[in-house]
Amino acid sequence: MLNCLEMQDQGSALALSGIQSALLFESPEEIYARVFREMKPRTPAPSIRVEFCRFANPDSFIRMETGAIHVRISDLLEGAPAPVSEALAYILLGKMLRRPVARMHTHRYRLYLNRRDVRRQVHLVRQIRGRKFVSGPQGSHYNLEAVFEELNREHFEGMLARPLLGWSRGASRSMLGHFDPSHNAIILSRIFDNPAVPRFVLEYVMFHEMLHLRYPVDHSGARRRVHTREFRQAEKAFARLKEAKEELKKL
Repeated sequence: MLNCLEMQDQGSALALSGIQSALLFESPEEIYARVFREMKPRTPAPSIRVEFCRFANPDSFIRMETGAIHVRISDLLEGAPAPVSEALAYILLGKMLRRPVARMHTHRYRLYLNRRDVRRQVHLVRQIRGRKFVSGPQGSHYNLEAVFEELNREHFEGMLARPLLGWSRGASRSMLGHFDPSHNAIILSRIFDNPAVPRFVLEYVMFHEMLHLRYPVDHSGARRRVHTREFRQAEKAFARLKEAKEELKKL
């Protein structure tokens, strides 16, 4: 025979199982409608359409249009577990409705994206679907290949394999440089391809992006650290680091 405590525990387990089962068999539209009602209990849930799209990244978008909610989600997330889809619903609806989102939802979503198998899938899809403009290393004033090889010899004993090198389409001041691991490319802003810009400033930005080759992004749980402690320590080896950063502020 079951005692009272055992019956209570069993009842709680069955209730929890029922909630999980309900969540498991909800359609995406039903998940978003339920979360909407929770966030705005006095407002009838509008018509909701959830569409999975062939994006190159795990991006998601939501908008209210003519009284209906339209959600567009990367098909990379189409097979995500129901609790992850629910977490994303809280995040997107919270953003649209300007409601606070519990940390557990953002943590669960980031934890899923940080899973090794998910990161591998995202990396492959970016390679297949993503379009990458790479102009080539020769600019009007500087040659990125020459800059890379000089820094490679000085700081990496010539051991870094040279990725694709190129200049951005425009002279961006917001994105000075970036390393794209999916396309193995370093792209620097054309703002540096100017005789008025000191060469050591260009060298510092290139050196910074080369360090991303040497020290990849660290994934731990739900955290994603782009600039690790080892990265920051290695960056100090650039002789004119402080001076370069001061020049960048002027740009």
